[in-house]
Amino acid sequence: MIAVQLSEIPLDTSAIIASVQDERSGAIDVFIGTVRNQTKGKTVHRLEYEAYEPMALKELRSICEEAQQRWNAHAIAAHHRLGTIETGGIAVVVAVSTPHRADAFAACQFVIDTLKERVPIWKKEVFDDGEVWVTPHA
Repeated sequence: MIAVQLSEIPLDTSAIIASVQDERSGAIDVFIGTVRNQTKGKTVHRLEYEAYEPMALKELRSICEEAQQRWNAHAIAAHHRLGTIETGGIAVVVAVSTPHRADAFAACQFVIDTLKERVPIWKKEVFDDGEVWVTPHA
């Protein structure tokens, strides 16, 4: 099972984790990305995310399919927020279930790292003195 979603409403981490539970799995690994209040010594007030949604969903699904094949994942969910997210809010959740923990860790890390590299989702950081679009890996 693969579930990918882009949403302007808050992400329900419990529901996302529950969606990957599988009796064949001995491990579930979860990454929850939150909005921090500082970056490069500046106070962050909020983030604003935009995406080219059809391409983003297609690429996100492709990444999850690759992870599923490489690490024998029974289920993967990757959900990303769009729109405005205040500090402390959840921006992204990736959950992976596999037979063994090492594969769950590896698959989850692959999905979040590759998402940041390949999925057309753009992040703007808003500060007291302005705003900046963040390049991938920043």
